[in-house]
Amino acid sequence: MAEEMDEPVDLQGVEEEDESDEDELFDWAEEEEEEEQLEDNEISPPSEDAFEMDTPAERSGHIAVIDGIYMFVWGGYKNTQTTGFFDFYLPRNEIWIYNTETGRWKKRMTEGNVPPSMSGSCAVCVEGVLYLFGGHHSRGNTNRFYRLPLRTPGALRWEKMRDLKGLSPSSKDKLGCWVHKNRLVFFGGYGYAAVGCHLGTFEYDETSFWANGVGRGWNNHIHVLDLETFVWSQPVTKGNTPSPRAAHACATVGNRGYLFGGRYREYRLNDLYYINMDTWEWNEISVPQCGPVGRSWHSFIPVSPDHIFLFGGFTTDKQTLSDAWLFCVSRNEWKPFKHNNTENPRLWHTACAGPEGEVFVFGGCANNLLSHQRAAHSNEVLVFSVQPKSLARFCMEAVLRHRELLAGSWNSLPKHLLQSLAQRLDGINTLGS
Repeated sequence: MAEEMDEPVDLQGVEEEDESDEDELFDWAEEEEEEEQLEDNEISPPSEDAFEMDTPAERSGHIAVIDGIYMFVWGGYKNTQTTGFFDFYLPRNEIWIYNTETGRWKKRMTEGNVPPSMSGSCAVCVEGVLYLFGGHHSRGNTNRFYRLPLRTPGALRWEKMRDLKGLSPSSKDKLGCWVHKNRLVFFGGYGYAAVGCHLGTFEYDETSFWANGVGRGWNNHIHVLDLETFVWSQPVTKGNTPSPRAAHACATVGNRGYLFGGRYREYRLNDLYYINMDTWEWNEISVPQCGPVGRSWHSFIPVSPDHIFLFGGFTTDKQTLSDAWLFCVSRNEWKPFKHNNTENPRLWHTACAGPEGEVFVFGGCANNLLSHQRAAHSNEVLVFSVQPKSLARFCMEAVLRHRELLAGSWNSLPKHLLQSLAQRLDGINTLGS
C-alpha cells in the first residue's frame, strides 16, 4: 500500500466556467496515491502580505520556461506558516520572472482566463508564448490547455484555448512534452482513464481512490497538438514502446524526443528511450550499471545539440538525489557531471538551459516529500555551468570585475553592450546593498 501524502489545498478557490469539458466530469474525485493523493484540509488563507517579497515563495510541482535571458515561473505549492505540515497552492494570477544575467526576480500579475492554482502541469515556451497543459488542482486533474504570450509590453494575459479540434489527452498531471516542427508532443502522465479511443496503454493504480467507478492510473499515450491548426492527433508508433509512467522527464534533440525514468507502479525507472518524431519509431538505449539510478521527479534538458543534462530526482528507496549526469547523444554515453551543489538535493524542481551554457534549477523539495515530516520546499536558484562560456561572457565578467578601473571607457562600447553592463552592475549593487 502506498504511503499517504497531503496534497496542496486551494486557498483561493477554483473558478467555475460555463462549459463541460472532460475534467469537469471528475472534479469531485480524490486521489490517494503516494505522488497523487488529495486531502481537502480546512485552513485559513495567509494574509496578502505573505506574498509581498522580492523573491518567489519556496515551492514544488511548479512550471518554469525560459525565453531569451528570462526564466518564467508559475504555480506549484508550498508549506503554510501555520502549525502542522499542510501545503497549499501558490497564487495563480502571479508569474515570477528571473533575469539570468543579473540574478534578480520580478513579479508580474496576470489577467484573462487565468488557470486554477495547480501542481504537476506541463509547460513549454515556443517563440515567446508559454503553453500550459494539464495538472492537478483542488478538485482533481484537468486536461485544459492555456497559452500566455510572454513578450507583451502591457499586462500578461492568459488565454484558455476553447476551440481545439481532435481527440484531446485525458485529464492528468506529471506528463512530459517535446517540441518539434511547431508541434507539441505530450507523453505519459498519471490521471483518469481516457474517454474515447486513445492509442496506447492505460493501467489502473489499485492503490488509488475510486469514486463511482472512476479510477486513476498511468499511461503511455502520445498526443500531438499542431500550433498552426490547433488540432489534436495521435500518431501510430513503431518499435519498443516505453511502459506507462508519470513524473518522468523529456528532452528534444533535433527530431528525437528523449525520455528518461519516471514512476511506474512501485518502481522508479532508469530506462532511456527516444522516439523519432518524423517516423514515430521508438528506440531503447541501454543504461549501464554505472549510469544514473532509477528516479522520478527529476529534470532532463538539452544543453547542446549533442548533450542532455540530468539532475536530481527521487529513488524507489525514497531518497532525494543531488547527482548530475551528461548524456552524449552521438555516443549514447552517460558521464557523471561534477558540480558544487551536491549538498542541495532536489525533487520536483524545474530546470532551464540559459543562452550562456548554464542550467538554472529552481525550487523543488530537498527532503522526502512523502514522509510525515515537514517538506523542505526551496526557492533557491542553483546554477550549473554545463558548457564553456562564450568569449563575450568572459569579457563582460572581466569588465565587471575591474569596473572601477575601466568605467571611464564604457561609453565607447556599443549601446547593447553598455545596456547589458548597466543591468549586471545594477544587479551587483542591489545584491550588495
